[in-house]
Amino acid sequence: MAATGSDLNVAKEFLIKGELVAIPTETVYGLAGNALNEKSVLSIFEVKNRPAFDPLIIHTDSVDKVAIYVLDFPEKAKKLAQKFWPGPLTLLLPKKSIVPDLVTSGLDTVAVRIPKHPLLLELLRQLPFPLAAPSANPFGYISPTKAAHVDQQLGGKIPYILDGGECEVGIESTILGFENDEVIVYRLGGLDINEIESVIGPVVLMPHSSSDPKAPGMLKSHYAPRKPLHLDHREALAGGPDNAGYLLFNRYIEGIDKTYQRILSPEGDLKEAAHNLFAYLRELDSMPVGEIRAELVPMQGLGLAINDRLQRASVTA
Repeated sequence: MAATGSDLNVAKEFLIKGELVAIPTETVYGLAGNALNEKSVLSIFEVKNRPAFDPLIIHTDSVDKVAIYVLDFPEKAKKLAQKFWPGPLTLLLPKKSIVPDLVTSGLDTVAVRIPKHPLLLELLRQLPFPLAAPSANPFGYISPTKAAHVDQQLGGKIPYILDGGECEVGIESTILGFENDEVIVYRLGGLDINEIESVIGPVVLMPHSSSDPKAPGMLKSHYAPRKPLHLDHREALAGGPDNAGYLLFNRYIEGIDKTYQRILSPEGDLKEAAHNLFAYLRELDSMPVGEIRAELVPMQGLGLAINDRLQRASVTA
């Protein structure tokens, strides 16, 4: 298994040598490599078994550094960066040639983000290059929100996991792009669309893609447990098989063993629900159950992103 610790010098040495390191962010743990080193980037795709047509996000620690890698920074993008960076927001911007085509899957835009995690920000300040970092899990599986999650799945393939504790947000960043004067939401995520619209006005939601995604995290089938995940209305969930696990929003279903039920937020708090989503899916997936049955959460605020992840992880989407 991989060595795990919070030593920035160890992480930095591996990354400078071109090796991969798992890193903490406020959203989920990432599998990071030097974004300007094509061998490192290729290793990310290989370790995750990620298709080369699915582009990566690059991470750095300042807007000045972002400007090194992009050709243009639209006014609306600047407003969003000023308001929400560091934070769970990724912007799709025209790339400079310094960014390898492998990072962007040949697209002329690059996804950039300044993450809000103190340990990672300090690491990024000390590195002479940005980090390409998709989620640190086998492609298509539930994203990791703890160092132990990474170790369970990728520990034998990477040398070091930088442990920054449990991820605060718990789901991936929101991804926005810019076409003419329109702002396009390519991926729902940890930043509420209502907060975005309060800064730059209405946005357009882009549908998922099955084969030619314009941004990371757009594939229709993603974030899935090994056990089949079925979505249904709460009233119908209890009618499932005896050997099912249940992922519920804010209250248990009576008559079912609570051992096999997970409540995302007893108080009905969507931020808490997002924080718990992937961890609870992993717990249910590890139980002796034949399937997982989940209910959708209210379609408002972060509930949009939570339901997006559930629908794409399900066999009934």
